[in-house]
Amino acid sequence: MLVKLSVRTAAAVAALAVATACAPQTSGGSSSGKDEKTGTLRVWLFQEVDNAPKQKVVDAAVAAFEKTHKGTEVTVEYIPVETRAQRVKAAFNDPKSAPDVIEYGNTDTAGYVKDGGLADITKEFNGWSEAKDTDPTARQSVTVDGKIYGAPYFVGVRALYYRTDVLKDVGLQVPKTQDELAETARKIHAARPDLYGLAVGGAYTYGAMPFIWSRGGELAEGKGGSYSSTIDSAQAQKGIKAYTSLFGSANCPAAKCAGMGGNDTVTAFASGKAGMAIGGDFSHAAIEAGKVKGKYAVVPLPGVKPGSVAPAFAGGNNIGVLKSTSHRTLAVDLMKQLASKKTQGALFDAMGFLPTYTDVRQQVAAEEPFVEPFVKTLASGAKFVPASPAWAQIDASLVLPTMFQEVISGKKDVAAASKDAAEKMNDAFSSVG
Repeated sequence: MLVKLSVRTAAAVAALAVATACAPQTSGGSSSGKDEKTGTLRVWLFQEVDNAPKQKVVDAAVAAFEKTHKGTEVTVEYIPVETRAQRVKAAFNDPKSAPDVIEYGNTDTAGYVKDGGLADITKEFNGWSEAKDTDPTARQSVTVDGKIYGAPYFVGVRALYYRTDVLKDVGLQVPKTQDELAETARKIHAARPDLYGLAVGGAYTYGAMPFIWSRGGELAEGKGGSYSSTIDSAQAQKGIKAYTSLFGSANCPAAKCAGMGGNDTVTAFASGKAGMAIGGDFSHAAIEAGKVKGKYAVVPLPGVKPGSVAPAFAGGNNIGVLKSTSHRTLAVDLMKQLASKKTQGALFDAMGFLPTYTDVRQQVAAEEPFVEPFVKTLASGAKFVPASPAWAQIDASLVLPTMFQEVISGKKDVAAASKDAAEKMNDAFSSVG
């Protein structure tokens, strides 16, 4: 999932679409057969709504790289989000016009590896001193079948936003379990019918998954091309039931909430229409700019047992080296510079991008109190999607939102809806070989 984190802009950017597959190439060094030690390196990064702060940080990183790599020049292009899929596809198919280094959404790693676009940098990453402090989930997002294809750039995670004034007025405590969360949501709505107790969305996949993961359910099991869906397991079904039970007249009416996605639920909270919502660190700016500024707080989303934290999805972006580069060594060094601890710390200061290094994250949490619940959530064990190129197809086909919505509408029970979803997921896994 491509997550754009920004405390300045409140920009929420859609998931990066996987480029249409081209013929896979063999792993190893550069497919160009060259490793030139001087020359021009081209970089493609994503353009933010407010790009100037990001560009300032990147310019500093590039200047530092050029200073220590004589005879090199780096050109950076900020590509529009809307045309990124076509640009990446073209780059994979035409090495002459391709950049050396790219930014990409972390759920796209497997698809890009299958397409033969990313270089295997396992040796260089493992020999990089800063890499040892990379968050394990972030490291997983650049790993396919045990090989590493980039460096984590930033990470995003969700937690529970709640209205401090509403809970105080209704006489409620902050929920410490998911059962308490559901009960608190119903009590808020009963006392304040104008509010959703907990804003939820039938199309909010990554808001729903913590309910499944906290009960031991998983999306799938296996690796590479051999994934098999487990969304219809007994544990997963318990989680689906828990999440879909939050829809209805007692909390978030199905007619209004079944079609809502993550942005919709955050907007409902920010505009003062909900007592609670599941939102990301990247939602902070939108909420600060809304009607609830100064009247809310954030805690990790509780798990099933008191004191536990529900596993959250770890979204974010990575920096990778294209396999077609004729400057492999330089490109890897530039990737390290752009994804370094220093650069990630500066990106947090400039944009609010949450660092992928555990030590740097602790430092920024000490500087910015709002980050602490998200850091705690990550430290408690975040989850990631199957490292399969099929995931983009599953996501784009709305397999999981359809499952949730079928249950919410009463069209199917949990067992039937999850069974159908598992079959669709398995079809997708099979289609990628």
